[in-house]
Amino acid sequence: MKEPASHCRNVLAGLLLVAALAYASLAQAQLRIEIRRGVERPVPMAIVPFSWEAVPGTPLPLDVAGVITADLAGSGRFDPMDERDMVSRPTLPEQVDFGDWQILDVDVLVIGRVLQDGVDRYTVIFQLYDILRGEQLVGYRLTTPGSDLRLTAHRVADMIYEELTGIPGVFSTRVAYVSEQRNGDEQRFRLIVADADGENAQVVADSPDPLMSPAWSPDGRRLAYVSFENDQSAIYIQTLRTGTRELVSARAGINGAPVFSPDGRMLALTLSREGGNADIYTLDLTTQVLNRLTRDPAIDTEAIWAPDGDSIYFTSDRAGGPQVYRIDPSPGARAERVTFEGGYNARPRLSPDGRQLAVVHRDRGSYRIAVVDPRTGLTQVLSNGELDESPSFAPNGAVIIYATRENGRGVLSSVSTDGRIQQQIASVAGDVREPVWSPYARP
Repeated sequence: MKEPASHCRNVLAGLLLVAALAYASLAQAQLRIEIRRGVERPVPMAIVPFSWEAVPGTPLPLDVAGVITADLAGSGRFDPMDERDMVSRPTLPEQVDFGDWQILDVDVLVIGRVLQDGVDRYTVIFQLYDILRGEQLVGYRLTTPGSDLRLTAHRVADMIYEELTGIPGVFSTRVAYVSEQRNGDEQRFRLIVADADGENAQVVADSPDPLMSPAWSPDGRRLAYVSFENDQSAIYIQTLRTGTRELVSARAGINGAPVFSPDGRMLALTLSREGGNADIYTLDLTTQVLNRLTRDPAIDTEAIWAPDGDSIYFTSDRAGGPQVYRIDPSPGARAERVTFEGGYNARPRLSPDGRQLAVVHRDRGSYRIAVVDPRTGLTQVLSNGELDESPSFAPNGAVIIYATRENGRGVLSSVSTDGRIQQQIASVAGDVREPVWSPYARP
């Protein structure tokens, strides 16, 4: 079996990217989420259609309850009731009859309203009830412009999810990924940003040349990537809101695998420079000062910062095969090996709390996603594909998105870090790969 293109020596192919174009809608790149495995007993719940209070004749701009239902059902932890089976449709607290829902064996009830406050201004009000205890758990009022109404629905789902599981939701976050489409001998690569449910896809970069290795800034407002324009690799940073991009590295040789430091002031990246050997460097984005971290004749690449910024993990074949190492980002520091279980561990990505390391791990001849405890080296395989790669943690640390192949096509999948919930995230067109989950949005 051929090793994944993003690993070992072939990993250098992942250092090539493309120029950024307009930040435009791409309906044909929407994703579709399908639960492959959920928890054994998802929580039975009812999400009543929200009432719409506006000037008579004004259409509801978005089915807010429908978005919330899709989010929670798609998590694999909840089982929302079909609207046809609801015995009542309360939208106000005084209309809730707990006995009605207890008869239907519903544990949790969500009701709500959408109010039009003015031109392109809406308020979403919702209440969450524990039917078994007969009490309200939470209730909120959120005001939003029409352009953010879907995002507000995702935030409501986040609040419900966190209240019921104790884990922050990620429905209001985004993912970036690469889509490849072929038309005869022609091919098109697009770097795309979409909501976590696959909707609202936007093109960030578009080119006939390969696109790979996007990386989010800590504030979620920029993406770093590599362009291979004019037959020369170069690293750019693009601001998503404006579409503007900045060239940050076009040095001789390879310029690749960029990743932001936790404070957003630096990049860790792979450079070969004049000598031709791939090593890990850090680059100060303000001063353009480079700091070389590794000097081994092996290939060192795929760096990732620890959340506290005190160390950098990377892939190296210095032991004869790809393994993960850790190094202090200061001159003269020595790298120490982190992974020891198995002969192949690559593409390290750290959980937001730094306690887990997601890697591509060779398991009985297949390449699968595993999590490693960086302190003990204990390894747990989570996925079950043959060619799984490019893991990326959700910002709550509870889910990992990754790339795999199914029926000859590149698709995205996700798996919970306990391995209990698996999802297939299919594109309606083209191959998709290189997913990276955004951080939580900052004010």
